[in-house]
Amino acid sequence: MKKYYVVMAIACLMLANCKEKEKKEEVTETEEMSMDITKEMEDNDWIVLFDGTSFDGWKSYMKEDMAANWKIEEGAMVFYPPAEKPEGESYNIVTEQEFSNFVLSLEWKVSEGGNSGIFWGVKEDAMYGQPYETGPEIQVLDDERHPDAKNGTTHQAGALYDMVAPSENVVKPAGEWNTCILTVNYAENKGSVSLNGTEIVIFPLGNAAWDELVSKSKFATWQGFGKFHTGKIGLQDHGDVVAFRNIKIKEL
Repeated sequence: MKKYYVVMAIACLMLANCKEKEKKEEVTETEEMSMDITKEMEDNDWIVLFDGTSFDGWKSYMKEDMAANWKIEEGAMVFYPPAEKPEGESYNIVTEQEFSNFVLSLEWKVSEGGNSGIFWGVKEDAMYGQPYETGPEIQVLDDERHPDAKNGTTHQAGALYDMVAPSENVVKPAGEWNTCILTVNYAENKGSVSLNGTEIVIFPLGNAAWDELVSKSKFATWQGFGKFHTGKIGLQDHGDVVAFRNIKIKEL
C-alpha cells in the first residue's frame, strides 16, 4: 500500500511538471508572437526609397528625369561618372518626396579614391545650383586614398561635412559596403550618424548651437545652407564611382 502512494505521488508530480512546462511553452510562444508582431509593426513604419529594381521616387536635381549615368546593378544604384562632363553639368539625384523628422538607413560603397555624399533638407530652387547649397552632407569617402581626408577629420567618412568629425574611425575599406543611419529630428533639435553599428556623430539642429557650427564652417556665408527643415534626400555626384542600396526612411 505504501508503495502505491509513492507511485501516485510521483505520477502527480510528473503531471504537475508537464502542465507547468506546457504553461511556460504557451507563455514563450505568446511572447514570441508578440515580438514578431512588434517587429512587423516597426518594419511597416519604414518607407522604402529604393527597392533595388527601379528608380521610382528619384530624379536628377532640378530635372524631371533620372540621369543615365546612374545604373541599377545587383540591387544597388551605381553612379558612373562620364569620361567628359559638360561644363556646369552635374548628376546629383534627389528624392521626389520631402521629409522633415526621420531616420534614414542605407548602405554605401565607394570606389578606390572615391568621394560622394548624402544630403538632407535639399531645396529644389533655381537660385540654388547644387543640392549642397542647401542640404548638409554626411561624407562618403575612401579615407585611405582621397586627398580630402587629409583636410581634417570633419572631411572624413561619416562626418557632418566640415562641421562635426566622427568620434572614431569605423569606415570599411573602399569596395566594401558600409551601413549608415542618419537621424534628423528638428522637433528635438538633434541629429546623429551611426556607421557600421557605431554612433560616431551627434549634432544640434535648428537652434543657436547649429548656427554656431555653421558660422565656423565653409558654409558660413551660404544663404540657404541648412535653412530648410523640410526638404529632399540627395545623393552626390562627386565625379567618382559610388553605389547605394537598401535605402529606407522612417518618419518621426
